Amino acid sequence: MKPADPGRFIQENTAIESPLLLPELRLHLASEITPIWEASEAALAEQGVPPPFWAFAWAGGQALARYLLDHPETVRGKTVLDFASGSGLSAIAAAKAGAKRVIANEIDGFAAEAIRLNAALNGVSLEIEERDLVGESDPAWETVIAGDVCYEKTPSERFMRWLQGLAGEGREVLMGDPLRTYLPRSGLERVIAYSVKTTREIEDTDLRNAVVWRVLPDA
Repeated sequence: MKPADPGRFIQENTAIESPLLLPELRLHLASEITPIWEASEAALAEQGVPPPFWAFAWAGGQALARYLLDHPETVRGKTVLDFASGSGLSAIAAAKAGAKRVIANEIDGFAAEAIRLNAALNGVSLEIEERDLVGESDPAWETVIAGDVCYEKTPSERFMRWLQGLAGEGREVLMGDPLRTYLPRSGLERVIAYSVKTTREIEDTDLRNAVVWRVLPDA
């Protein structure tokens, strides 16, 4: 079966909306009025569409983006890597906050296309890197950001080892995460928390206490 065209699929199955915590930004998102909201994983697989994590403004990403917009000095004039960028929400916020260069990293081709569309919606320019960067280190990366990456045990452990290594090299590494199951309980410094309204369709609660964390070097 011929896989779905990412750009066409995104535009036909999402609505342009603003995340609740970020009224100044607009994204192609799944909502109660869009077909993707009701589609099962099996139905999407039949169309050649991977799980559409990029179609939701997850709580950790919203918190991270809000922090960058409210504290632009964090990224102003810097090169920023947004790891596992998803919809590109945090990358867009970094660009809006004055980052010199923003690299959005995503290995999902549909997510990469969503980032392109969302960047255009918000009038920002992003670079998109579509390969697995975990384990790599580029001296150009001054600030590394990551939202909602601690969903599964093995990937979370792999990501954290890498992020702590980058912090040990002197990078500013920030994570947005609402205390998900596999978020480590050490090696992090709490920066700020936001109450993020969500939905039980994608979370287990209607309200998430989403925290921005600073990743500390591995002791």
